[in-house]
Amino acid sequence: MHPAIPILAIGALIAWIEDAPAPAVREQVVLLPDTDGRVGQVTVTTPSATATLDRAYAVAEVLSDGQVVSGVASSAESVRQRFAATLAAQPPQPVSFNVFFVFDKDELTPESTAQFERIKAELVSRPAPEIVVIGHTDRVGALEYNDALSLKRAEMVRLALAQAGIAHAQMEVAGRGEREPVVATADEVAEPRNRRVEITVR
Repeated sequence: MHPAIPILAIGALIAWIEDAPAPAVREQVVLLPDTDGRVGQVTVTTPSATATLDRAYAVAEVLSDGQVVSGVASSAESVRQRFAATLAAQPPQPVSFNVFFVFDKDELTPESTAQFERIKAELVSRPAPEIVVIGHTDRVGALEYNDALSLKRAEMVRLALAQAGIAHAQMEVAGRGEREPVVATADEVAEPRNRRVEITVR
C-alpha cells in the first residue's frame, strides 16, 4: 500500500467528522423553584447518560444521540421569555382554605361566613377545578358522633359550592371527625380551630 494512502484516509475521516452535523437538542429540562422559592432535584436519564439538576433554573439538554448536556445556567427572566407559552398553559397551583364552625353545629362562624363568600367567588372563577372538602371536629363528644358531624359540615360546604355553580362531580367529600386536629388537645376539650372544613383546590 502506498504510504500516502493511510494519511489520506485519516485526513478524509477527520474532514468527515468535522463536517458531520452536531447532534440536535431533542428535549430540554428546566428545574423551576417552588412558589416559595424552594428548589428540589430532578435526574434526567437516557440509555447513554444521566444528569442531576439541583439549582433553580438549571437546564439539561437531551441530544439526539442520547447524550445529556447539563449545568447550563439560566435565569428566571430567560425561562419566562423562552417558555412563556408552556408556563401560561400550566394549571393554577393548588390552594387550600379553612372555614370554621359553631360548636356542635354545621353552621359557619360569622367570620367564616364572610370568608366563605370570597372563597366561592375564587373557586367559580377557576376553569374546571377539582375540589376536596374535608370536615373536622374538636374532641368534645363521642368518636362516632364527631365522624358524622364532620361529614355533615363537609356536605354543607359542598352544597354551598354546588349552589354557587360548581358541579358535584368536581368535588370529593370526606369527614375525619376528631382524628386530625390542627391543635392537639386532651379529650373533651373544645377547641374552635379544630372545628373546621378544609377546602383544597387543584
